[in-house]
Amino acid sequence: MTKATEKIDALLARLEQTGADPQRLDALRRTQSFKRSWVELAQTLVEIRRDSSYEAWGYEDFYKYCTQELFLKRGTVDKLTVSYSTLKRLAPSVLQWDGVEREIPSYQAVDYFSKAMGATTERGGRAANDAMPTPPPREVIKDLRHAVFDEGQSVAELRRRFDPILRPRPAGAEVLDAINKAMVTARKLAELLPDVDGLTDKRIATTEKALGALRQDLEELAAPLREKLERPRKRTAKNAASRE
Repeated sequence: MTKATEKIDALLARLEQTGADPQRLDALRRTQSFKRSWVELAQTLVEIRRDSSYEAWGYEDFYKYCTQELFLKRGTVDKLTVSYSTLKRLAPSVLQWDGVEREIPSYQAVDYFSKAMGATTERGGRAANDAMPTPPPREVIKDLRHAVFDEGQSVAELRRRFDPILRPRPAGAEVLDAINKAMVTARKLAELLPDVDGLTDKRIATTEKALGALRQDLEELAAPLREKLERPRKRTAKNAASRE
C-alpha cells in the first residue's frame, strides 16, 4: 500500500466519522478504486469541478483539491476529465460497460483517442497542448476507434501503430537521435576509461582527447538540426498562447 493510499484511507475514515459531504466521501472512495474504475472517478471529478463543490470543503482551486486531498497530479486530472468528456461525446455507450464483461479502455488510451480527434474540454479549451495538428483521415479514425474500444489496445500499442500516421516525425529527427546517442556513448566511454585496468595514462589521455573532439564534432552537427526541429514547436506554442 502506497503512502498516498494510506493517507486517503485515513482521511476517508475520519471524514466518515464526522459526517462529511457525501460527494466528498464519494470522490475519496472512487479514488481508492481508481485503477479499477477510472470512469467513475472521472465522472465525479467532472461534477465536482462543474459544481465548484471543492469551495465548500475549504479549497479555493479545483486542482489544489485534487492534489492535496486526492493525491492526483494535475496532468492525471486533465487526462481523466478530458477522457470522460470524450467518451460522453464520442462513445457514450462505453459509459454503460461494466468493466468485466466488456473491458473499459484505459484513460490513457481514451486520452490518446481524444487528442487524435482534436477533442475539446467541457470549458471549451483544447484537450491537451499536444493534440494532433490536423484531423486524421476517416479511415484512420475508424481503425483507431476499433483499436481503442474493441481491441482494448494500450496507449503504448496505439503509439507504435498510429504515431507514424498521426504524428510523422519531421525530416532530420532520426538523424538527430543517432547523433545524440553517439554523444551519450562517447561521454560514457570517456568516463569508464580510467576504471579499466591495463590501460596506460597516456592511452587514456589520448582516447579522452579524441572522444572530446568527436563530441564537439557531433555537437556541431546536432545544433542546426535542433534549431530546425524546434521552429515548428515554437510556432505551435506561440499560436496556442495567442488563442488563450
